[in-house]
Amino acid sequence: MSTAASPGGLVIAGERSGVGKTTVTLALLAALAQKSPRVQSFKVGPDYIDPMFHQQATGRPCYNLDPILTSETYVQQCFAHRCQGADFALVEGVMGLFDGASGLSDVASTAHIARLLNLPVLLVVDCSRLSRSVLAIIHGYRTLDPRVKLAGVVLNRVGSDRHLELLTDAIAGINLSILGVLRRQTAIALPDRHLGLVPTAELPQLPDILTRLAHLGHTSFDWPALTPLLLADPTPPLSHPPYPLPLSHPPTPPPSHSPTPRIAIAQDPAFSFYYPDNLDILTALGAEIIPWSPLRDAQPPADADGLYFGGGFPEMFAAELAANQELRLTLNALIHQGLPVYAECGGLMYLATTLVDLNDNAWPMVGVLPTSVRMTGRLTLGYRHALAEQDSLLLQTGQTIWGHEFHRSEAETPSPSPLYQLKRYGATQRHATEGWGSHRIHASYLHLHWGGCPEVAQALVGACLQYRQGRA
Repeated sequence: MSTAASPGGLVIAGERSGVGKTTVTLALLAALAQKSPRVQSFKVGPDYIDPMFHQQATGRPCYNLDPILTSETYVQQCFAHRCQGADFALVEGVMGLFDGASGLSDVASTAHIARLLNLPVLLVVDCSRLSRSVLAIIHGYRTLDPRVKLAGVVLNRVGSDRHLELLTDAIAGINLSILGVLRRQTAIALPDRHLGLVPTAELPQLPDILTRLAHLGHTSFDWPALTPLLLADPTPPLSHPPYPLPLSHPPTPPPSHSPTPRIAIAQDPAFSFYYPDNLDILTALGAEIIPWSPLRDAQPPADADGLYFGGGFPEMFAAELAANQELRLTLNALIHQGLPVYAECGGLMYLATTLVDLNDNAWPMVGVLPTSVRMTGRLTLGYRHALAEQDSLLLQTGQTIWGHEFHRSEAETPSPSPLYQLKRYGATQRHATEGWGSHRIHASYLHLHWGGCPEVAQALVGACLQYRQGRA
């Protein structure tokens, strides 16, 4: 593992999940954004929803740092490239500081990313049921891996002045700075549901929440000590985009026809899970991205050469999606006529015949996949190593990629010709088959970060270009 020269910035870590690191991160970002329009944030791991809140706070896309879905080199290059021109850089961690993908090592943990980027760590500690024992927790995190440099701690959920005095006295003996103190409070609450936080598009009260978070940020941290840690390097080394493009030459279009394929991206509250890198890669490959809404639009964008349905919460909007019958019928016809379509998780659910929601109501969907999908009480979660079982729109038999599953629905009818064989991260045997694939469809529960498999994005652009040429 190589260690990059740091372009500057700070990692926010928790001593475990649920200690308030997202609140701390958003308070810092909201306060910084009132000082500068050039605050660049990042999120460790395959999360979609936390980065939405980052973007609302800063006005800039938040980029995921995931060495399993991409690579260690990609993480370093992505961070350096996105920090160019930024005044401040901040990375929100995942789970506890040393919690890795397998539970047996710290691979893909916050500590792993901090080492890769050579960044200091600000540790958030939930002090609600602690006094002197806080010293043992902080001491353990500080000494477990000397390569991870703790810049200080944030004491969260402090109950009173006396409680703060006990905590401060306990920490005084280890010469580590207390860089923030947040009192117990319920005035700022981010609502959640079955897959985590409610996405930003469903929170009309979000501007008010961000205003209160900015005030919390301004009043709860030691800014003279924090600001130098948050500064991005004003002169980072020249960094090109981390994805290696072009990979190969796409099909040559006829001279009289535009070489730019138009890819319609479903973007609304039902479909909102997209890595910014994926959209950037499509653009870098020459595609024109056209946002649209399956909730609101009666037709897909005119002259679309391909469809991209990301994940999201179609189960929360099943009635509205079902009511848009004109669109469902149009999509069914277009896809059967050969329009390329890439669908992840929520997108797969939308392409099914029926979606059975959390209240056991069945709603008709697009109907190009011969299965119903049903919400369940079981969470399917984790990294998957996928082996392509067949040639399809984007993959060739035997090709392998890394993806991530995170859903509470399941297909009621197994695919008769599965797209993938799956293996859990750290496992030795493949445990399941999954997905639907054909010359025009790629539909899977796997979320892919194309920074780790840009050839998949290129195959999609190539398929859309061929479709465009065929229509010409």
